[in-house]
Amino acid sequence: MKRRREGCAVGIDLGTTYSCVAVWQEQHYRVEIIHNDQGNRTTPSFVAFTENQRLIGDAAKNQAAANPRNTVFDAKRLLGRKFSDPIVQDDILLWPFKVTAGVDDKPMITVKYKDQEKKLYAEEVSSMVLVKMREIAETYLESTVKNAVVTVPAYFSDSQRKATMDAGVIAGLNVMRVMNEPTAAAIAYGLDKRTDYGGERNIFVFDLGGGTFDVSLLTIKGTVFQIKATAGNTHLGGEDFDNRMVNYFVQEFKRKNRLDISGNPKALRSLRTACERAKRTLSFQVVATIEVDALFQCIDFSSSINRAKFEEMNMDFFNECVKIVESCLIDAKMDKSRVDDVVLVGGSSRIPKVQQLLQDFFQGKELCNSINPDEAVAYGAAVQAALLSEDVKNVPKLVLQDITPLSLGRELFGGIMDVVIPRNTCIPVKKTKRYITTRDNQSYDLIEIYEGERTRASDNNLIGSFHLYGIPPAPRGSDLSEVCFAIDENGILTISAKNNASGSSDVLTITNHKERLSSLEIKRLFKKLRITILKT
Repeated sequence: MKRRREGCAVGIDLGTTYSCVAVWQEQHYRVEIIHNDQGNRTTPSFVAFTENQRLIGDAAKNQAAANPRNTVFDAKRLLGRKFSDPIVQDDILLWPFKVTAGVDDKPMITVKYKDQEKKLYAEEVSSMVLVKMREIAETYLESTVKNAVVTVPAYFSDSQRKATMDAGVIAGLNVMRVMNEPTAAAIAYGLDKRTDYGGERNIFVFDLGGGTFDVSLLTIKGTVFQIKATAGNTHLGGEDFDNRMVNYFVQEFKRKNRLDISGNPKALRSLRTACERAKRTLSFQVVATIEVDALFQCIDFSSSINRAKFEEMNMDFFNECVKIVESCLIDAKMDKSRVDDVVLVGGSSRIPKVQQLLQDFFQGKELCNSINPDEAVAYGAAVQAALLSEDVKNVPKLVLQDITPLSLGRELFGGIMDVVIPRNTCIPVKKTKRYITTRDNQSYDLIEIYEGERTRASDNNLIGSFHLYGIPPAPRGSDLSEVCFAIDENGILTISAKNNASGSSDVLTITNHKERLSSLEIKRLFKKLRITILKT
C-alpha cells in the first residue's frame, strides 16, 4: 500500500443527506469525529444561495423553507447520472430547485445567487459540501487539510465514483482513495471488536442511509479484512421514506382544506422537515405528531402518524432491503447461519421495522449496534486515510481486500455481453481476453465497455468506447485484439487493447464523457470555487 506525504489526512463520509468528517489521532490512538461550528458531529449536505451569500450545512438547511428554490440538496443522487435517466426524472418531480439538461445530457442545477441565475453541476454542489467538511477539520486541527479518503456507496457505478473524485478535485482535495461505505463501516466495527475475535469471523454490514442502501459480507481474520460480496440500491434510503410521508400528508391537507400544496415549494419544505422529524420520533415512540404553523395560506396544519401506518406505506422499500440482503449472501455462496455479526450502519437502520425484518431473516440473531451508525463510515475512512499517509504513527495495521460491485465486459457480435471481470472480484485486478475477427479483412475493432449483469450488452450501462485501428487484412477468425481490463484500488477502470500482428495499440481510462466533467472543466470549476470562497 503506497503511503503519501502531504499534510494531514482526513476521512469524509459524503452523504446524500448528511456528511461527516473524522481524523486519526495518533497521540490518543483513536479516531476523532469532528464537530462542526454548531457542535454537531454530522453536517447537512445542503447548499443554499441568497441575494448576498452562499450557505452550506446547518445554515443552509435551516433557511430551506424560506428559500426552497435556491436551496440544493440530494446532489449525490445526480452524480454520474444523465439528465434523461428515468431516476433523475422522477427525482426532479420532488425537488423544489430547478434541474435542466446541459451539454452531453449532464444535469444542471439552476439557482439565483446575488440576483444572477447560475447553473451548477452536481459535482460543484458536492465540492462545496466537501470544502465545508475540510474547513470543519482545519478549524479543529488548526492546520491545513489537503488529503482525504472520500466514501461512496459500494454499488456506485464507474461514472458515479469518478464524479465523486472530480468533486474532490474541484474542492482542492487530493482524494487519496475512493472507499466503499460498508467497507469503511466494517473497519470501524472490526477495530472496535478486534480484541473479542478469535480466528475468522464473518461480518454482514447493513448500511441504510439517507439516499442509498448497501450491504457487504466480509471476513475478518487477524489484520485481514476481505470483502466477499456486496449488493445494494443507489437510490433507496430515508429520503424515500420521507417522500411517502410527505405525499400522505399532502393528501390529508387537501381533504381537510380543499387546497393542494403539491405545487408550493415552501409548504412542501416545511412539511418535509416536520415529516423527517416525525420519522425519527417513530424509531423510539409509536406515535408522532406533525405540526406546521401557517403551512399554506396562513392555515396551520396539525396531525399525527403511528408507527404501523409509517411501516405500511414503506413496506415495499423494507422488503426490497431484505431481498438485497439475500442476494448478497447468494453471491457470496454463504448460508446466513454462518454469519457471525450483523452490523447496522446509516441513520435509517434505526427504524424498528427494518431491524425486525433483518433479525427475522437472520433467524433471531441479535443485531450489532455498538458503533454509531451515523459516524461509522467516516471513522473507517479516517483509519484508511491514516494508513495511506506517510507520517502518521500508531495506526492499526490492517490489510483491506475490496471487490468490484458490478460485472465489467464488452459487447460481442450479436449484442451479447462478454464479461471480463465478474462482479465481486477482488481489486486491484487486471484481466486480459483475446478476440478474433468476425468478418474477412476486418480493419478495426470497436470496443464498447459495459457494466452490469444483463445478458444483452445494451441492457447494461455503457461506460465508454474506442476504436483499435490498424488490423492487418486477414480471413475471418484471425487474431483481432487483446483487451486488458484493469481496476485500481479506487474501483476506477482502465482499458488497453492491442493487435499482436500489427503492433497497434491504444489505452483508455474510461472518462465517460457524457456523464463526467472534462479535465479543463474541472480546473475551471476549481478556480471558480476558490474565487467564491475568497469573496465569502
